[in-house]
Amino acid sequence: MKDGVIEDPRQCRFDPSVLLCKEAESNTCLTAPQLAALKKLYAGSTNSKGQRVFPGYSPGGEADPAGWLPWITGPAPEKSALFAFGTQFFMNMVFDNPDWQFRTFDIDRDTKAADDKMAGILNSNNPDLTAFRDRGGKLIVYHGWSDAAIPPQNAIDYVDSVSARMGAGAVDGFLRLYMVPGMQHCGGGAGVTGFVGQIPTGDRFHDADAALEAWVEQSQPPAQIIATKYDSAGAVVRTRPLCPYPSVATYKGTGSTDDAANFTCVKPH
Repeated sequence: MKDGVIEDPRQCRFDPSVLLCKEAESNTCLTAPQLAALKKLYAGSTNSKGQRVFPGYSPGGEADPAGWLPWITGPAPEKSALFAFGTQFFMNMVFDNPDWQFRTFDIDRDTKAADDKMAGILNSNNPDLTAFRDRGGKLIVYHGWSDAAIPPQNAIDYVDSVSARMGAGAVDGFLRLYMVPGMQHCGGGAGVTGFVGQIPTGDRFHDADAALEAWVEQSQPPAQIIATKYDSAGAVVRTRPLCPYPSVATYKGTGSTDDAANFTCVKPH
C-alpha cells in the first residue's frame, strides 16, 4: 500500500548509497562524506568499544516540513539556535561553560560527564516500574516514527527493557506504547497525528488522554486508538488505527486506505 507514510521504518531496506553523486556535486545527490554522515545518522552513536550509546534516526520523514531540516540538516550548529539539544545542553548544563565548542566532544569522556552530573535529574530509563504498577499507575507512551529530535527507536528500547525486567505479561497490564507513523517531534508530519487533545468528542477510542482516564478510573485498558489527520480547514482527511506495540496497522486489502475501518492491528511473526 502506497500512501506516502511508512508504517514501520524498521522494515525499510533503504540503502542511501543510491544517492551517491556519480558526476559533479549537485543538490540531487550526496558526496561521499555526506553519504557517510547520513549512514551514521541512521545507525546511531557508539562509543570507542563499539557499544551503542543511542539509537539512530528512522528513515521516512527527512524532507517533511519541520522534519530533519531544523534539527539535523540545517545551518551549521554554531550558526543556528535550533541545534540546542546538541550544543546548549553540554555548554550550559554539563560543563557550565558558555565557550564550550561541540567540535571538542568526545563520546566516551563527555557522555560519562553528562551521565555523572545529569542522569539523576533527567534520565527516565529505569526499567523497574514495580512501585508505579503496584500503586495502580497506568502509562501510555507514544512516539512519532518521523521524530527528528529524539530517535523513535529509543521509546521501543525502553519499553522492551521494562518487559525484560518485569515480564511481558506483567507490563501489558499497565503500559502501552503507540508508535505513530509519519509523526514528527510531539506532533505534525505526514501521518495521522490527531489523537491527543484534538478530538472534539474526547472519547477513549480516539483520544489518548480519554483512553488513559478510562484505563485508570474504569479499568478499561486501551486497544487500538483511532488517529485522525485533518486538513488546514479542520476537515478529516484520513483515519488510521494506532496499534499497541508490537502490533502494526495492516490494510485488509479492500476499501479506502483513508478509513481506519479497513485496517487491523497485527503482531509481527
